Amino acid sequence: MHEVELVSLPRIPYLECWGLQRERVMRCRQEGIGAVIFVEHPPVITLGRAGKRSSLLVTEAQLQAAGIELVHADRGGDITYHGPGQLVVYPILNLALWKKDVHWYLRALEEVIITTLSDFDIMGYRSSLGAGVWADHPNHGPAKIASIGIHLSRWVTSHGVALNVCNSLEPFRYIVPCGLTGVRITSMSNLLGRTVARPAVETTLWEHLMAQFDLSPSRCEQPATRSLGACDSLSDRSSSVGRTSAG
Repeated sequence: MHEVELVSLPRIPYLECWGLQRERVMRCRQEGIGAVIFVEHPPVITLGRAGKRSSLLVTEAQLQAAGIELVHADRGGDITYHGPGQLVVYPILNLALWKKDVHWYLRALEEVIITTLSDFDIMGYRSSLGAGVWADHPNHGPAKIASIGIHLSRWVTSHGVALNVCNSLEPFRYIVPCGLTGVRITSMSNLLGRTVARPAVETTLWEHLMAQFDLSPSRCEQPATRSLGACDSLSDRSSSVGRTSAG
């Protein structure tokens, strides 16, 4: 059993959370204390180390007008979007305690997402197109529902998984998602035809993450006055959302 600190954050800017990840990576190296961070971000498009400017289909001025930040990140992969209603998970783990194998880690993260989706009656699956998880939309066929982009520094992981829960899919039109021309993007709410709340998904995903990596929380951090995420707000209204590899 591997003890980690579970950190559940409200919606915070990408760069602020990136700084938190770096602090946690250092602590993991020096003190052996890992962490799993759950968070949402305000609208932001990130370009990974393999990111191509041609994968951004609009100008930076147009992004700014749309209220979307642009960040060049040190994760693997090409380009992706984060925004309210999307659940982002950043595991900070020393893979030397498990297996020094990047591909094993990517497949393990995919499995966590696939089993989480299954609990919501969504059949997720892998694709030969690259890392991440797909699901079949009844009207449009295969669509990507989760992206993975990681960074390894001396086998300590950072960055991670972005699962589309109830976020708007409109901003994905500004990019070629993951550099894959013609790829469709979907979300849990889009597939199920109803609002899916972040807390339920976060709890389920954490349970599968614990099972997959044999984790236990040594401490849980959650702001006492956590602001509602997009899914929470939508749910309320409807009832009265180093070494790198990615996809």
